[in-house]
Amino acid sequence: MKRLKSYSLRKWIEGNGNFKKIYSPVNGKEIAEISSSGLNFKEMLEYARNIGGTKLRSMTFHERARMLKALAQYLMKRKDEFYPLSYMTGATKTDSWIDIEGGISTFFTYASKGRKELPDETFLTEGKTEILSKNGTFVGQHICVPLEGCAVHINAFNFPCWGMLEKLAPTFLAGMPAIVKPASVTAYLAEAVVGAMIESNLLPDGALQLICGDTGDLFDHLTGQDVVTFTGSAETGRKLKSHPKIIENSVRFNLEADSLNCSILGPDVTPDMEEFNLFIKEVVNEMTVKAGQKCTAIRRTIVPLPQLHNVVNSLKEKLSKVKAGSPLEEGVRMGPLVSASQLDEVNQKMSILKNSAEVVFEKSNGKINGGAFFEPVLLLCNNPLTSIEPHETEAFGPVSTVMPYNDIDEAIKIARMGGGSLVGSLFTADDDTARKVVLGIGAYHGRIMIVNRYCAKESTGHGSPLPHLVHGGPGRAGGGEEMGGIRGISKYMQRVALQGHPTTLSKICRQWIKGAQQITDKVHPFKKYWDEIRIGETYFTPRRTITEADIVNFAAISGDHFYAHTDEIAARESIFEKRVAHGYFVLSAAAGLFVDPAPGPVLANYGLEDLRFTKPVYPGDTISAALTCKKKTAKEKRENEPAQGIIEWYVEVKNQNDEIAAVYTILTLVKRKEETL
Repeated sequence: MKRLKSYSLRKWIEGNGNFKKIYSPVNGKEIAEISSSGLNFKEMLEYARNIGGTKLRSMTFHERARMLKALAQYLMKRKDEFYPLSYMTGATKTDSWIDIEGGISTFFTYASKGRKELPDETFLTEGKTEILSKNGTFVGQHICVPLEGCAVHINAFNFPCWGMLEKLAPTFLAGMPAIVKPASVTAYLAEAVVGAMIESNLLPDGALQLICGDTGDLFDHLTGQDVVTFTGSAETGRKLKSHPKIIENSVRFNLEADSLNCSILGPDVTPDMEEFNLFIKEVVNEMTVKAGQKCTAIRRTIVPLPQLHNVVNSLKEKLSKVKAGSPLEEGVRMGPLVSASQLDEVNQKMSILKNSAEVVFEKSNGKINGGAFFEPVLLLCNNPLTSIEPHETEAFGPVSTVMPYNDIDEAIKIARMGGGSLVGSLFTADDDTARKVVLGIGAYHGRIMIVNRYCAKESTGHGSPLPHLVHGGPGRAGGGEEMGGIRGISKYMQRVALQGHPTTLSKICRQWIKGAQQITDKVHPFKKYWDEIRIGETYFTPRRTITEADIVNFAAISGDHFYAHTDEIAARESIFEKRVAHGYFVLSAAAGLFVDPAPGPVLANYGLEDLRFTKPVYPGDTISAALTCKKKTAKEKRENEPAQGIIEWYVEVKNQNDEIAAVYTILTLVKRKEETL
């Protein structure tokens, strides 16, 4: 029998006793044994912090992002190795695809976001500079730096691949090492995926370690620089969160718990509408994917009373066609629960739910060939506002309770009775209803999906958390968040408020701050390569006097004949009091002042950001511009392209009275001398 191994201090270690057996949920046969005895958890944490963390923190966001992309590509090449193991967990091919390739896609997404949305730096400059003094010599700036501890990820049994990778992606991108502890019952799949990542040689030593088995005294060695994330039951999560070391050292603890998610059918929807069929399909799908063993599954199906009969009958019809069995059998749509103990727990919770709900659909349930099979059960609670059980008890399997409501306010009240959910969904063709429901239940949900016929085709589904959006929720759902795009890295970084002179903070942040020292040079900046431009380097342009002919000509060539530019009488009665130059002409004129016309290292204008017109420019005004290098970012070298980088220029356009008329940031694409990155 296979014995699962942990990965610790660059070695694969087999437990030396106290083994627990893992059984197949399909046929009840023994699959493997698991034990973490013999691991030195204190050494694992220290190795992660001192070896893995040191190396990751020395890498920039872009380097970490490229590492994630390479890992994703490597795992995708080896994905076929993971599917047979996933089938052993009871997952169907569709279930396995969500877990395996969905998990890998999270790495791809964070790799892309890291390169596009984060600087090529080891830390993140966050938000705008705060002016803290009258003359601007004392300013404030927030930055985020990686924590110098280890992220401990304790994962649930239902998604051994995706559940692990959704946490590792932002962890690695933030610059923290991780120790992963998968649920024992499906740990053999997590072990295989971790093994592949280690074999790729793409991760620094100590960046990733694996515990197969119990966590032992791991929590006793946690510090304030560490992070713990937990996905699973609220009861276990609360127990871990109350550990003395978590409290004593204020260890960051992110809890994501199973919740009583709901889906609402809008009062406007009738059986002849597309939204009705979409709703029925979604409820059935969420009941049967992963055999209903999803933290995001629809547990409460909230429907308008006039449609109760139609909804129940439609759900019964579709559920009757669902075939349960071994994932390897032809036509099987739903596999077993993950274990016999989970089967017992679902049956136990079912008995509680029946105290306030009647069974309206049920097939024979029990062990088939020794497996942990539980076929779909649909319940009906006619009094959801006065019943407790459906809002407090979750059968973690293919079980959902239908609840009728009289009006939309009642539907909102029922949804809120879940005490906090990971996700809720609404199927409606009425956007006013959508607005009312979202504002009514928003405080109780981490994510809300609104579906109508126009978005349904491309909708990713009620139960599909996406790396771009937060996965988590308040109250019963644990109060934590995973992913959420770049927001996800903040859990693994420390926000630091800096105060000082603009020049000092510019040097620290490697980003020019207004008020900091400016550097001038006789050589025009557009004649310099990316490598030669210095942060803070400033070019002061010649001056130009704006004439009425400029305004007339620009109106003719642009087609912009807005009255403030072309109608003297109307302009006199406006806030400008007389004709004013077009704002975009001012930009164009400024560009004419600072652009060097000869061919050179500058390849293109890459974009313009944060534009503000702060003072009108009138005929007779004389303008000039100051162009300051604010930030530099090297682009990844691509085949058949010259090495390039982006320079962000802070631009101020001023009039003859030294008053700012326009301020913005312009980005230029510039050749690099340096050919490798």
